[in-house]
Amino acid sequence: MLTLDRIYHAAYVLQNVIRRTDLIHAPKLNPASNIYLKPENLQLTGSFKIRGSYYKISQLSDEEKAKGVIACSAGNHAQGVALGATKNGLKSIICLPSTAPISKVEATRNYGAEICLVDGVYDDAYQKALELKEEHGYTFVHPFDDVSVIAGQGTIGLELINQLQQIDAVIVPIGGGGLISGVAYAIKSLNPNIKVYGVQSTGAPSMFNSINNRKIERLKYVSTIADGIAVKEPGVNTYDICNKYVDDIVTVTDDEVSSAILSLIEQQKLIAEGAGAVSVAAAMFNKVPIEGKNTICLVSGGNIDVNILDRVIKRGLQTAGRNCVLTVELIDRPGQLMKVSRIISENGGNVIGVHHERSNANRDINGCFLRMNLETRNFEQIENIKKALTDEGFHICQ
Repeated sequence: MLTLDRIYHAAYVLQNVIRRTDLIHAPKLNPASNIYLKPENLQLTGSFKIRGSYYKISQLSDEEKAKGVIACSAGNHAQGVALGATKNGLKSIICLPSTAPISKVEATRNYGAEICLVDGVYDDAYQKALELKEEHGYTFVHPFDDVSVIAGQGTIGLELINQLQQIDAVIVPIGGGGLISGVAYAIKSLNPNIKVYGVQSTGAPSMFNSINNRKIERLKYVSTIADGIAVKEPGVNTYDICNKYVDDIVTVTDDEVSSAILSLIEQQKLIAEGAGAVSVAAAMFNKVPIEGKNTICLVSGGNIDVNILDRVIKRGLQTAGRNCVLTVELIDRPGQLMKVSRIISENGGNVIGVHHERSNANRDINGCFLRMNLETRNFEQIENIKKALTDEGFHICQ
């Protein structure tokens, strides 16, 4: 069973293995609250997962260690197990979904693991890992539904209690539930007055649905940019602990997560993956009641593929009104483009892309369309540009 003593023991075992990540004050993320970040994206392997996986491996018997370890993961647990096994001189086999970012796959390989890519998502990799475990006798290291793993993740809760004297709320990402189970258990055991909120993606709300419907439920599919928390079904242990110790669970959209990633980059100079940024998204978009409260957002990981990051930043810019596409219908005659450009310039917009095309058969024979990509400050400026264009007689196509 999970106990506070076990979490303290995990902290003792991990003291010379992990980084004790400092809190970062980030009040601009939500001016109505007093936000702090726990940047586990700066942890060894780029996420909190090293805590639970290393502690689990350290507690194996000699017989279990001799067999080697196997794990399944969307990427972060994989790296934690690979590094933990290598540090302990053990063989490791990691089953990853084929959709895992290339950066996570290669990082896992570089930590010394043997890689097995599996078509599908996390749960498909999980089934493959169980098959290989039975076939070869490997010792399985579960990514979240294991008491030792949960205890390792719970060391974050101990650190938070010591790092900030007055904590009102802690916001934690949820995939399978191992992280929030450990953190919530540790925090509530030491100070039950602190609120602990969990966050999932709207495209993978397995724990959210299970808690609200009062039974463990399995999703038919998951779809989210937060691949690290794209889990179809929560664990038995994690469900029970969340049901008892977590105050509420909310969901955030991919657009909200993209905005959170962008804000962390611009305001805090931190790179977070989708799963790591859901806690910040919940705070930014007021998904939980944190007004006027000292709130800690746990940024659980930063292992995001560069190509995905580029797309996420673009989505984040659009969501924040920092980038927009306008299509204007024109009469095809000299001076029209210059006039449109002048109006946009006078209203502070910056044109970064232009596409001009003749109108189709259903439009005026002298008509054409001008599609422009603009850099803007916010949605208010976008509306001002649209109004200025329409006031000058231009028609904006939606």
